[in-house]
Amino acid sequence: MRNFIFVSPNFPSSYWRFCLALKNRGFNVLGIGDCPYQELSNECKFSLTEYYFCPGMENYDNEKRAVEYFKIKYGEIEFLESNNEFWLERDARLRSEFNVVNGPRVDEIEKYKLKSLQKKYYQDAGLKCARFILIINDDEVRNFVKEVGYPVFVKPDNGVGAQDTRKIKTEDQLEDFLHNRDRNKIYIMEEFIDGQIISFDGVTNSRSEPIFYTSNIFVNDNSQIVLNGLDDLYYCVPEVDPVLVDMGIRALKSFGVKNRFFHLEWFVLKSDHPYLGKKGTIVPLEANMRPAGAYTPDLINFANSTNCYEIFADSIAFDENRQYMGHQKYFAGAPSRRNNLEYAHTKEEVLEKYRNNICYYGEYPMALRDDMGDLFFMAKFLTLDELLEFDEFVRGKK
Repeated sequence: MRNFIFVSPNFPSSYWRFCLALKNRGFNVLGIGDCPYQELSNECKFSLTEYYFCPGMENYDNEKRAVEYFKIKYGEIEFLESNNEFWLERDARLRSEFNVVNGPRVDEIEKYKLKSLQKKYYQDAGLKCARFILIINDDEVRNFVKEVGYPVFVKPDNGVGAQDTRKIKTEDQLEDFLHNRDRNKIYIMEEFIDGQIISFDGVTNSRSEPIFYTSNIFVNDNSQIVLNGLDDLYYCVPEVDPVLVDMGIRALKSFGVKNRFFHLEWFVLKSDHPYLGKKGTIVPLEANMRPAGAYTPDLINFANSTNCYEIFADSIAFDENRQYMGHQKYFAGAPSRRNNLEYAHTKEEVLEKYRNNICYYGEYPMALRDDMGDLFFMAKFLTLDELLEFDEFVRGKK
């Protein structure tokens, strides 16, 4: 049998669905995680051929021993994947050390992690990006700000989510950042873009072609959600802008994304920009070669009446999408709440009023709440207006 090591199959809690889809296609699915076996969900246990409890996974040698064990017992490992941003570099290191033939290795992973390097691959695809500089020399940074003007946006070149990001609007803020920044990190500074964030999401085949794609709209600035403890709304749309499809396909070819989930982020300009183009122009932001965070794969399924966990497994097993894609599509949204805010309607009132639309609800894992909120509701509708009315009912304040 073909061997697939799935790292951290219990987080997020729905990721056992990837494992089950692979198991149903004939793979030995071998799990490695830091959750004790008895604490795994029954679904996760059923989806795995075997599970290796690996406490202290941050220690590379611990995870290395797990892979060694599986290789000795089951033979060559054909795939090793976590589909999780936190483990991407570790996944690549393990692939390199154990000669896993599929997936990016150490010498390839930087283009999936470094935001500055991603600009090159977008540009190689013929796409214009926001101007940027790596923060190494303070005087060069000051000259860059003089060139592009305030505000500017700063974030770690190798970072996850909106952690340690900031918008700098004045010279005093700039000098404060330059003086107090973490010297152990490399930061990237970009000209600030007044834009709506959207994404191009899906799965590729071995030729870096999307065998499935969709798009999400992010209503709020993620950095402001984290900084100010805001609630949130993002939603998946039933149809994707053809311009975004064309740009996304070119970017995937440039990055060489093979048999992987992808989550490419873009700005849609809210106003004319002297360098990037007119209002409505789509501009590359970042590239993430894994599913969008938390339970977004489920939201994608609700919007597209499909199963993207199965599509991922189809890509791995057959190099094509074998799912029927002709079902009704919807606007599917995921408004979230904060536990410390007072809302006009109770959770019970939301569940009662929208019982025919809500597909999934619950609390986000603690590790994701800064970025996404505490309590979420996922629901689908035929029109955007209906979805926005639902969001107002969920997030409307007293």
